[in-house]
Amino acid sequence: MSQTHTSLPPIRSARPAMTLEMTERTGLNDAVLTDLVHGFYGKIRLDPVLGPIFADRISDWEPHLEKMVDFWSSVALMTGRYHGAPVPKHAGLPVTWEHFARWLDLFRETANEICTAEGAAHVIERAERIARSLHMASQDARQDEAVPNLS
Repeated sequence: MSQTHTSLPPIRSARPAMTLEMTERTGLNDAVLTDLVHGFYGKIRLDPVLGPIFADRISDWEPHLEKMVDFWSSVALMTGRYHGAPVPKHAGLPVTWEHFARWLDLFRETANEICTAEGAAHVIERAERIARSLHMASQDARQDEAVPNLS
């Protein structure tokens, strides 16, 4: 079920013209991204595969959700609101590609429920790139752990 947003409120952005163009083209805005993030992580928390991994690492969900809204605002709308380093936080996780594939399934499902068709396609394409990147980082971290330090 796609939402239509006729009057989009302004979004805090370091690149307001670019953000406005993306918002108008995709229908994404703070309200939609908040619904997407909260809906997605609600599914993650209930998921038998991913839920325990997140539960072991996140005890206070509200700050994490706020950070993820800023992250997706930066990724999807080029707002520059997220200031973090996701790769190091994910590099040591006990995950395989199957975990990332499940993450993507839930993300795609939620994006298609919450966003316009154009907005869903936009965030899904970015989520797929992020999943590949984080998976490669987690694999590299595991390989680095297996290599003895010779110095």
